[in-house]
Amino acid sequence: MTNRSASSRSGRRPEWAGRNYMLLTSATIVTSLGAHGALIATTWAVFEAGGDAGDVGLVAMARFLPLVLFLLIGGAVADRIPRHRVMVAANALNFVSQAVFAALVLSGTAEIWQMMVLTALCGTGQAFFNPAAEGMLMSSVTGEQASRAFAFYRMAMHGAGIGGAALGGALVAFVGPGWVLAVDAVAFAVAGGLRAFLDVSGIPDRKPGGGLFADLREGWQEFVGRPWLWSIVAQFSVVVALIGAVEAVYGPLVARDELGGARPWGIALAGYGVGTVAGAVLMTRWKPRRMLLVGTLGVFPIALPSVALAVPLHAVGLTVVMFVSGVAMEIFGVSWMTTMHQEIPEEKLSRVSAYDWFGSTALLPLSTALAGPAETAFGRTASLWGAAALMTLVTALVLLVPDVRNMTRRPHGVTTAKGDAGTGVDGGGAGAGTGTTAGTGAGAVVDA
Repeated sequence: MTNRSASSRSGRRPEWAGRNYMLLTSATIVTSLGAHGALIATTWAVFEAGGDAGDVGLVAMARFLPLVLFLLIGGAVADRIPRHRVMVAANALNFVSQAVFAALVLSGTAEIWQMMVLTALCGTGQAFFNPAAEGMLMSSVTGEQASRAFAFYRMAMHGAGIGGAALGGALVAFVGPGWVLAVDAVAFAVAGGLRAFLDVSGIPDRKPGGGLFADLREGWQEFVGRPWLWSIVAQFSVVVALIGAVEAVYGPLVARDELGGARPWGIALAGYGVGTVAGAVLMTRWKPRRMLLVGTLGVFPIALPSVALAVPLHAVGLTVVMFVSGVAMEIFGVSWMTTMHQEIPEEKLSRVSAYDWFGSTALLPLSTALAGPAETAFGRTASLWGAAALMTLVTALVLLVPDVRNMTRRPHGVTTAKGDAGTGVDGGGAGAGTGTTAGTGAGAVVDA
C-alpha cells in the first residue's frame, strides 16, 4: 500500500517538484500575469497624463534607480534572515504602491512626479525581493534534475507572461491602464500570501557573520573570483540597459506611431512570452555539456527586436522576431541558473545573486532616462540600430573568456574550489563551473 501510494504521488508530481518549489512557481505565475500587463499600462498611463518619450523614460528610470541602489543590501539581508520574510515584505510594499498608482490613474489625477515616486517604491521592493527569491528558488531544488526544474519554473513564469501581456494590451485598449494596474496590485497581494507559507526549516542555518558590510565583502570576493561570472554580468549590464530602453520606451513609441497602438505591442510581447515557453520546453530535454558557451551564443538573437523596430517590421513580423528572441533568452537563462546552482555555495546565493542583479541593472536608470534624448539627437531608427550593434559586440567579447567557452556540466555532488576552472568531469574535457527585460539579473529568473 505504501509503495502504491508513493508511486501515485510520483505520478502526479515529479520528485524534484517539492512543496517550496510549487509555492514559488504558483506565486510567480500570479505575479507574471499582473506584471506583464502593468508594464504596458504604465507606459499608456504616462501618455494619458500628457507625457512624451522623455517622461516614459523618467518613470522607467524611477523604478530602476532604487533597484540598483538597494540590490546589494537586499542580497546581504536575504542571506542573514529567512528569505521568505524578505519576499513577503517586498510583495506587501509592491501591493501598496501599485494600488495607489491604480487609484490615481483611475481618478484621472495622476501626475508624472507621482508616477515616479510610486514606481520608485515598487523598484525598492524588487531590490530586496530579487536576491531573496533567486536564493530561495535555488535552495528548493537539488539533484541531477536541477536544470529541468529551472526550465519548468521559467516555462510557467513566461507562460503566465503570455497571457498577462496579451490581456494587458487588450485591457489597456478597452478599459484603460488604471484597471490593469489594479489587477497587478491584487496579484502582489495573492503572491505574498502564497510565499508566506514557504518552509525554510530544511535550509541550513547560516553562521553569524561580522555584520552587513562583512557579508557584502564576502559576496564581492565570491563574485570577482570567478571570471565567467563577472564577465557575463558586465556583458548584461549593457544588454539589459539596451533592452530596457527598447522595451520601455522605443517599443511602445513605435507601436503608437507605426503599428496602431497598445494592442499590437501587447501581442508582440506575448510572442516573446511564447518563445520563452518554447525555449523552456527545449531546455527540459536538452542539457548542453558546455552550458555557458551555448547560453552565450543564445544571446546574439536578443538584438533582433531592436532591428525589427528600426525597420520597422509589420506587427506580424515583429511578433515572429520577438518569439525567436524569447527562445534564445530562455536558452541562456536556464544555462545561467544551472551554472549558478552548480558553482555558488547555498549560503552565499543571495549575495552573489545581488551582485549579479546589481551589475546587470546598473545602467538601466541611465539608459531609460537617455532614451528620449537619444531619439531627439540621433533619431529613433539610428538609436535602435545602435542598440542592436552594441548588444552584438559585447556578447562577442564575452566569448573571449576561457571559462565561458570551456565550462562543463558536472555530475551531482562533484564540486570545485572557489574560482577553479574545474577538471572536466563531464566526458573528460576541461571546464568551469539571470524579465520583462532580461530581468533581470543575467538570468532573469524572477518576477517580483
